[in-house]
Amino acid sequence: MLLKLNIPGQNGLETVKREFDLSASVAKLGVPTPGMLEIVRVGDAYAMLMERIRDKKSIFRICHDQPERLEEMARLFCRLGKELAATPCDRSAFPSRKDMALEGLERSSWLGREACGTLRRFIESIPESGGCVHGDFQPGNVILSGDRHYWIDLGRFAWGDPMFDIGHLYLSCVVYASQRQAQAIFHMNEQQLKLFWDHFAKAYTGREDHAAFDREAARFGAVDIVVRSAYVPASFLHRLFFRMHVKRLMKFF
Repeated sequence: MLLKLNIPGQNGLETVKREFDLSASVAKLGVPTPGMLEIVRVGDAYAMLMERIRDKKSIFRICHDQPERLEEMARLFCRLGKELAATPCDRSAFPSRKDMALEGLERSSWLGREACGTLRRFIESIPESGGCVHGDFQPGNVILSGDRHYWIDLGRFAWGDPMFDIGHLYLSCVVYASQRQAQAIFHMNEQQLKLFWDHFAKAYTGREDHAAFDREAARFGAVDIVVRSAYVPASFLHRLFFRMHVKRLMKFF
């Protein structure tokens, strides 16, 4: 077993239970994920007991340890992402990512009226799609063990357009790439993160020139920030961080 401990005061019982229940529902879709066993209390924090996957490494950790495999891992992540997006999602068990985006926008007064209007028009134009959306789509959330793979950190799993996930990856690999905290989380430097995106985008589009794909990913990246704002404490620093990056991405609309 593995004990996943949450930060005291930040992830309460409701948040932990949502991730626990969503993970169990994801497994019912046939998506490979570690088994969820029990919610427990550890001091002031809530934690989940879950199946331990032995001899595992995340895709990002493999890229760090074996940088010569970066292109291989980017292509693998592309394939796994497309498989996930093609998996029909149970709309009765999971939320709509589009609805989550509109709900997040309602809580985003820090954005300003003009930006909110632009984002609302964009979100409302997104076509409905019944495939799976991971919600935290980055290669640290795919672990490999032998010839098997598992999706982890499923607390924002939903259904909708696959570009919602692509936008999140764009943030991780391009927008946040220069930040030391992101580099520490993803075990890669700025150059490696951007190279991972380049290989991923080429594999996803089948084209060497993926500038148009990047622009669309940037727009969905702005929407991803809005969705995330609904899940974290609305502190001054968080609002400042969100506003700075959304304004940076508004040039793509």
